[in-house]
Amino acid sequence: MTATHSPTAAASGANATERFKSDKLAGVAGTPKERVSLLAREVLEAVHSTIRKHKVTYEEYNALKSWLISVGEDGEWPLFLDVWVEHVVEDVATEHRQGNKGTIEGPYYVPDAPEQGARGSVPSRENEPGTALTWTGQVTSTTGAALSGAKIELWHADADGLYSQFAPDIPEWNLRGTFTADDEGRFEIHTVRPAPYQIPTDGACGKLIAAAGWHAWRPAHLHVKVSAPGHELLTAQLYFPGDEHNDDDIASAVKPELLLDPRPSGDGETIEYGFVLDPAV
Repeated sequence: MTATHSPTAAASGANATERFKSDKLAGVAGTPKERVSLLAREVLEAVHSTIRKHKVTYEEYNALKSWLISVGEDGEWPLFLDVWVEHVVEDVATEHRQGNKGTIEGPYYVPDAPEQGARGSVPSRENEPGTALTWTGQVTSTTGAALSGAKIELWHADADGLYSQFAPDIPEWNLRGTFTADDEGRFEIHTVRPAPYQIPTDGACGKLIAAAGWHAWRPAHLHVKVSAPGHELLTAQLYFPGDEHNDDDIASAVKPELLLDPRPSGDGETIEYGFVLDPAV
């Protein structure tokens, strides 16, 4: 599915890069030199091993060098890392959890989306394309206690696979909202079912995809961040059964626990899906 005004890889990549630099870079300074040395050395050793194993030529080496330069020029480092690396970092970071399983954040999160209360609708355009979706659920702790006041941040692509603030001609907070669970930890969200989409293919990541003969598709999904005082933040994506790319997501982010069970209801669909959060360690 394509949009009338699709963003270029350079434009969306530059936006994602600037947001990442402003939001996340501060934590890097605290990493001990010994750990930086260990990780950098082992990554380089893995690269050296691949070169020796597959007898990489100078032509291939120079093509790689040129491609790495273009990743930076296109602002696609967030996209590249979020698509092909983050899912493993997330697995390691959350392997101890007893509550809900999470998955990658991706490059299109924006904090401070408008508050909609415990029951409300995600901001959207008039006659927003897509099947109406009503989502109900409850946020609890692994202890079984309801988490009153838990925050559910929701964002997702539109029917053209585009995200507000990363594509032109879309209202700033379109299909982005924050919900606060009631005294019983319950919430009800009204939105539309998102569409599957291809990650940008006109930049460096697209060149890699074409050269390797891969596809660029992500299955339709809802992004969420769920938080509550005294509990670990949960970042997840929720998927719809039957999507042809659930089994070969370009970002390798789909997990069985994250599949929804939508049911027909009038002109739309309903889903029931709650969250169990782990107490903070």
